[in-house]
Formats: sequence, structure tokens, C-alpha cells
Amino acid sequence: MVAIAVHKRPPRGLVPRLRRALSALMEELGVADKAVTVILTGDRRLRALKRVWWGEDQATDVLAFPQYEPGDPFVPPHLGDIWISLDAAAEQARTRGVTLEEEVLALAAHGLWHLLGHDHEGEGDWQGFHRVQERILAL
Repeated sequence: MVAIAVHKRPPRGLVPRLRRALSALMEELGVADKAVTVILTGDRRLRALKRVWWGEDQATDVLAFPQYEPGDPFVPPHLGDIWISLDAAAEQARTRGVTLEEEVLALAAHGLWHLLGHDHEGEGDWQGFHRVQERILAL
């Protein structure tokens, strides 16, 4: 199940598309029986969260907060929260020449991949992120 909380108004149609695509991606990844919450907000909120949790005073595009410790054999019913800045997503969409909807879907897939225990510390770690970010656009 995908729950979406709106703290900043998204363009019309984005929320249902995000819910459908992220649910389909979760099905493909074998976690359709789990839940995630996506919070659509702005730069100020992401910056505050990043300052509190990472000690970095800068805005970002997406943050993921898992509800469990990756590697723990007990995976709870709710995987965690994915916070997306619509401000950062809009800027990135303009830079990359894609729609805001496509950028938000890619960020949601990126956040989900983090919730599933993956990180991008090394160059090779990005392959999984790129794969799910491309896949969600086809769903």
C-alpha cells in the first residue's frame, strides 16, 4: 500500500500516477504486502530534516526513513517514509528535460530502494537505483 501525504500542492494527476506506479514497482520487487508513505513537500522541510538527521544544512530532493534496520530479518509491514521536495524535483526536471511527474516518480523509486536497504556509497551501488528509477517510468 502506498499512502501519500501532501504538504505542498502537486500538479493535478501526479498523486494517483505516483500511487499506481510505486505500487506496481513494489509488486515487481516482491514487497506488495508492505506499505510506504510518500510525503510531498518543499525545500524548506527537506532542508530541516537533513539538518536534524544528517547534520547537513542544505536542501535535497529526496530522503528515506526506514522503519527497520536494513539486514534485520524482521521486516515490518510499513517499510518507512519517503520525503520528496517538489521544489527540487521541479528544478531537476527542468535541468534534465523531463516532466515534474517523471522526476517525482524517479525520486520515489530512489527512496523505495533506500527503504529496501540499499545505499549508494560506491560507484557500483548506483546501478540498482538507476534500474528502479527507469523501471517506474514504464509502469
